[in-house]
Order: sequence, then C-alpha cells, then structure tokens
Amino acid sequence: MSDGHGTAIAVEGLGVEYDLRLSPHRTLRQTLGDLVRMSKTEAPRFWGLQDVSFSLRNGEVLGVVGSNGSGKSTLLLALSGILQPDRGKVVTYGKTSALLTLGAGFEPTLTGRENIYLNAAFLGVSRRFISELADAIIDFADLGDFIDVPVGKYSAGMRARLGFAIASHIEPDILLLDEVLSVGDVAFKTRSEQRLRQFVEQAKAIVVVSHSLEFIAQMCTTALWLESGKVRAYGPTEEILPAYAAAPAPPRPPLRLRG
Repeated sequence: MSDGHGTAIAVEGLGVEYDLRLSPHRTLRQTLGDLVRMSKTEAPRFWGLQDVSFSLRNGEVLGVVGSNGSGKSTLLLALSGILQPDRGKVVTYGKTSALLTLGAGFEPTLTGRENIYLNAAFLGVSRRFISELADAIIDFADLGDFIDVPVGKYSAGMRARLGFAIASHIEPDILLLDEVLSVGDVAFKTRSEQRLRQFVEQAKAIVVVSHSLEFIAQMCTTALWLESGKVRAYGPTEEILPAYAAAPAPPRPPLRLRG
C-alpha cells in the first residue's frame, strides 16, 4: 500500500522531546506527587529527535545508523506510532509490523507457541489468521521442542528468532527492525536476510536499525545517518556509509532546561 505514488513512509520535520523528570512508579500517589512537584520546577528537556525529514518508497530498505543516543530507536518508536511527535508529522501507508526490542510483547511465563498468538493480538492480527500461519512461523523460528517451553527460559537469540518469525509472517506493508538480527546464529541470519529480500521483491518497505555496517551495506538501498537527534546525512547507502565510518564520534549534547 502507498500514497498512490509509491511512498510507504513520509516524515516531515519530526521532533520528539523527552521530560527527564518522568520515571516509572509503582503507585498512583507517587506519580501524582511527582506531577505536583514538576509544576513548580524547571523541566529538564531533551530532544531525542529534531527536524527529521525523509521518505521511503515501496521496495526500498532504509538503514538507520548513528552512535548510541543518536535517536535511532526513538525514530522507530515514532514510525510505529508508539511515540507521538511533539513537532512535525509521520505518515505511513499500509500495515506496519515492528520488532523494536527483544522480548517486547512476550509474556515470559507463556510458551513460545502461546506467545505467537499473544504477539499477533498486539499487532492487530486475528486469531484465525495467525492460526493459519502458526506452522510457518514455528518452522521459520526453528526452536524445536523449545516452542512449548516458557519464553522466560529463552536465550536472546531464541527470542530474536521467534520475534522475527512472527513480525515477518503477518504480511506487513512496512517492517521495522531494531538490532534484532545481531544476536542470532549464522543460519538464522541467512534465513532472515532471504526473508527480507522476499519483502523487497514484493515491494514492501523496510526500516532497520543496526550497528553492523556490513549488514546495512548488503541489505539497504538508502541510509539515514542520525547524530544527536538530527539528520547528519541521508541518501544512497554507498555514499552515506563511508562518510559515517570515517567520522569521529560526536560529543553528547547538553540538556536544555525549560520552564
């Protein structure tokens, strides 16, 4: 699916800002207390992304590179709709499937087989549809008897195999991946790369975050280089990666205090 001109993702002036005072609490009373204190103090704010713009067409694979803290994962959260922009806009055309964090959406006390149905529900897929795909997902994950073992006993690589198998089998128009292919074994990486190439042949759009420049060079048609939440460079992979690889590590930006 696209906008009629082949565009799968359109991002314009995207900005995402964090309030660094917010932290998880176990009680509503503690949270309300924080909100009262926050209204009386200056807010330490941090722009995770600033003025990010790009577009991705069907059949293209975008590799997002940058140092830790540059905004890569924040971008995927915004593309998936989990984070709402504070500035600008994100428009996606078609069904989006995201595998953003290993184990996200997995219930550790449930088996791998049970988690297939749980993850499908999170992704908005009907039980009937996922039942038709369950065997293919299990075959691709190649977990053997561990498919009926609680996911809490899985290694990182096993969770990656199961998560990728689910995310890539629900027929998404857009697939978002965050470092999930870096923990699998060689056989899994080979199958995953073959699966991604099938997506490209089917004119699907893929966005992948990875520290592996070799993987980006092999799989991605376009690269987006983020630095301190801003676009440092965007264009053909063969132009962006050499510049990124040769660049010195950037300094971390200071926090901005705002009332």
